[in-house]
Amino acid sequence: MGIQDSPARASNEGARPDNRLALLDQAFYAGHRAAGQREVMQVGWLYQRGVDVDGLKRFRDNLSHGLLGRLIERSPLPFGRHRWVCDPRPAEVAIAASARPRAELGDWFDEQAQLSLDPESGPGWRISAVPLTDGSTAVSLVVSHYVIDGIGAALAVAEAILGVTRDLGYPPPRSRTRLRALVQDAGGTVRDAPAVGRAFVAAMKEARRRQQDVDRSEPSRPTTVPASNADEPVTAPSIFIQIKLDEWHARAETLGGTNGALAAAFTAKLDEHMGRQHGDSSNVTMLLPVNDRTSQDDVRAVAVSFARVHIDPTEVATDLRGARAAIRDALKTSKETPDEASKLVALTPFIPKRAWRHLVDYGLNDPEQPAVCSVLSDAGPDAIRPDGTLCDGSFVRGASQHLTQRWLERVGSQLQVYFGTAVELNIASICVCAYHPNSVTTKAALRELAAQTLAEFDLTGEID
Repeated sequence: MGIQDSPARASNEGARPDNRLALLDQAFYAGHRAAGQREVMQVGWLYQRGVDVDGLKRFRDNLSHGLLGRLIERSPLPFGRHRWVCDPRPAEVAIAASARPRAELGDWFDEQAQLSLDPESGPGWRISAVPLTDGSTAVSLVVSHYVIDGIGAALAVAEAILGVTRDLGYPPPRSRTRLRALVQDAGGTVRDAPAVGRAFVAAMKEARRRQQDVDRSEPSRPTTVPASNADEPVTAPSIFIQIKLDEWHARAETLGGTNGALAAAFTAKLDEHMGRQHGDSSNVTMLLPVNDRTSQDDVRAVAVSFARVHIDPTEVATDLRGARAAIRDALKTSKETPDEASKLVALTPFIPKRAWRHLVDYGLNDPEQPAVCSVLSDAGPDAIRPDGTLCDGSFVRGASQHLTQRWLERVGSQLQVYFGTAVELNIASICVCAYHPNSVTTKAALRELAAQTLAEFDLTGEID
């Protein structure tokens, strides 16, 4: 199946749409920017042969005319709303000149995830490919998380492979004069005043409620003396696992669960082996991202919420019914519980950097130190053909850029698991990013614990 030579165009006719970022998108970007965080999404593909470079270039061109073809333009007002503008110069496809050993595949994907992206000046994303010495080829797409989230990226990839492009109606960068931008954004601020007022009242109530949690904004874990190289970039250990999908599905069914429940159980058991602590409970606290994207026309960069679940890791390798029930209840509670943050989001443009850093610290010092288990829907046949032909393996994951040893010590430990399937390839893929100062500081240590965990579930897989 090749990419269409005359792609269909999903056009937005009529008046130019409101190109202001959703307030939660602006909050996500502003908070991370103030704290020095940089998050990206990565999609990887593996071919057991060479790739069609022209096909990759068509893929890149189609991506540039979809949800990825945009950048953030900050308001000239310190309390103004940011806006989307079109991206006039997306990065070219980067093809490595020399082959890499197959054993370095995971390292290469990590390297691509660390290449600089800028959601304001561009590039906001990039495609790279590398031949491997065994004749296979790896392809990587890395996208700034402030441009799109994982589900949005999967949608953009599928559309680009099908040759579907969009006219989002965004203007070119700096198309407004400074005076016009000031007037427009000031007018928008005035119109938003009632919502800001209501948010301010809600914020005062929330501040009083959180007064008892004031200590949470301070480091809750034992502090260590920073090493001399504490501010040099490091990469948290990460691995890629491929398991036959029919084997994974059969095991989930045998244990009385689902594919998603088995992924959460794997996360809980791996968390236990790492020795991570979750407050006073012996259960593993876990965050499950929930897709809130309402339709293909939803252009928000971040459209997810999180359900918090507590899973007992002691029996999950032999019985998934408890974990499945806990997940079902957590998802129900998340759906029925009002999002308190939505009452405050109108304050986003008025929050200073210092307050953003405080909010990020508050989140980092969650006493339950939750793991993250992200279960993605099946890739589908349209998302596994980046050069127009069927690949032999794929994955999706999130990654943090430019971490430092100081940051890892500040966080204490982390575990993030990304699970996805590709029915056409009969593959279940798991990406694991983890760190614990006492158990997982290298890929080798993470591979060993992951292999041990798979064996407890009577599963086998290829680990890179």
